[in-house]
Amino acid sequence: MNRNIRKRLEKIKRRIERRLEGAREDLGRPLFGPEGIRVELAEKVRAIGVGGIGLVHQLARHVGLVEAIDRRVHVLKNHRPYHESDHVLNLAYNALCDGVRLEDIELRRNDEVFLDALGTERIPDPTTAGDFCRRFDETHIRSLMEAVDEARLNVWAPQPQAFFDRATLDLDGILVATTGACKQGMDISYKGTWGYHVLIVSLAETGEVLRLVNRPGNRPSQEGAAVEADAAIALCRRAGFGTIVLRGDTAFSQSEKLDAWDADGVTFYFGYKAMANLEALADQLPPTAWDKVLRAPRYEVKTEPRERPTNIKEQIVRRREFEVLRLQREDYAEFEYRPVGCERSYRMVVLRKKIAHEKGQARLFDEVRYLFYITNDWALSAEEVIFEANDRCNQENLLAQLSGGVRALSAPVDNLLSNWAYMVMTALAWNLKAWWALSLPEQPRWRQRHQAQKQQVLRMEFRTFLNAFIKIPCQILRTGRRLVYRVLQYNIHLPVFFRLCTALRC
Repeated sequence: MNRNIRKRLEKIKRRIERRLEGAREDLGRPLFGPEGIRVELAEKVRAIGVGGIGLVHQLARHVGLVEAIDRRVHVLKNHRPYHESDHVLNLAYNALCDGVRLEDIELRRNDEVFLDALGTERIPDPTTAGDFCRRFDETHIRSLMEAVDEARLNVWAPQPQAFFDRATLDLDGILVATTGACKQGMDISYKGTWGYHVLIVSLAETGEVLRLVNRPGNRPSQEGAAVEADAAIALCRRAGFGTIVLRGDTAFSQSEKLDAWDADGVTFYFGYKAMANLEALADQLPPTAWDKVLRAPRYEVKTEPRERPTNIKEQIVRRREFEVLRLQREDYAEFEYRPVGCERSYRMVVLRKKIAHEKGQARLFDEVRYLFYITNDWALSAEEVIFEANDRCNQENLLAQLSGGVRALSAPVDNLLSNWAYMVMTALAWNLKAWWALSLPEQPRWRQRHQAQKQQVLRMEFRTFLNAFIKIPCQILRTGRRLVYRVLQYNIHLPVFFRLCTALRC
């Protein structure tokens, strides 16, 4: 970062701290000023509220995303005037500018300062963006994901060696509901909702979406999952990851693929369906085979423990005598097991939950439930295998971000393939967020601080990322042959913002 910029940021920070640490006495009036305002239209100052979009575009160009899309994806016969990369980035940038639906593109299409900020005369309108999605077939979508992978490898390449120690691939499916009645490929799910059933393969260490596949709503979670997992494994092998781990719930423990993954050196942790024969084997285990699960506390108290507030929900449940389930105890054991579709045995870890059924103040009866986990990892303890498998639940947060934050998991177009293309292009906004974090440089002198900042950005919710790094008011200037973004407002994340600016400029 430029030394002058650093000094100015520190000066602004000290000035704000002085204001926040001001006197606490009552001034005799509300602090929000009562003065009226006068609204005028600026004549010379040209600014946008999403100044971070320029840095995102520089990042996309820097990692070769624009070039890879235009080289691999051939959907348009003529480029009049847009290329494939223009359309793809238009949808990704719509999400990054907090767009909720296709129609929001029209706001930025009529903002001449926004167009100048991206160095373009125009961007596709919402109708053209929808038409572009409808031009995709499966081959085009696969080519687009390969183009994204090409840029992804460029992002991964300069990472420190520790980054390549392990790649954890999480598999899950999510239902994308739609109220439309004429969308081709939609179907009714097991939950009774109409829509699509999307398969997601993600990298747990960075939260990146490696594979996204749209399917009819009635298809099972595991359909096509092995093919997508193999593609993600090949990508991680190509990148140079040492250990590759697969995780998924019971739907993804495909016994016919376990031997192949094991032979390929892939470690897997899958939930396994609690079938009658497995429960019988668990019941036959001697009492000495079971140990109590000791889970770590959810968080560490850094100051002094506080008194827990009154549980209002608990009081209502007991007063109205709702029937509830309460976990009393968890125990674990293990045994070898060979699934029907396998030629070798694997490690089966069983978790036994003792659950009490209560109604009001009365305890009705106790129930025992079994959860099974299959793995080819013989090094971890059985308890650690359970915790490893449970860590996959963090992917639920990723799916929530893709649905409610990025809004990539929606179906605004008219058929299965066009909506699949839309999802892949819009989910690119989430991957660009991860690439933003991974592109932050780590200087030896401040390595620990820079690594902490990188992890902070990786763990940010999408909405927080937009507020921190994208919704930065900037004045847009053209001086000579340069396009200048002049930041107009301070926020606490600007030092990180300027560090990335310096890295991309270099």
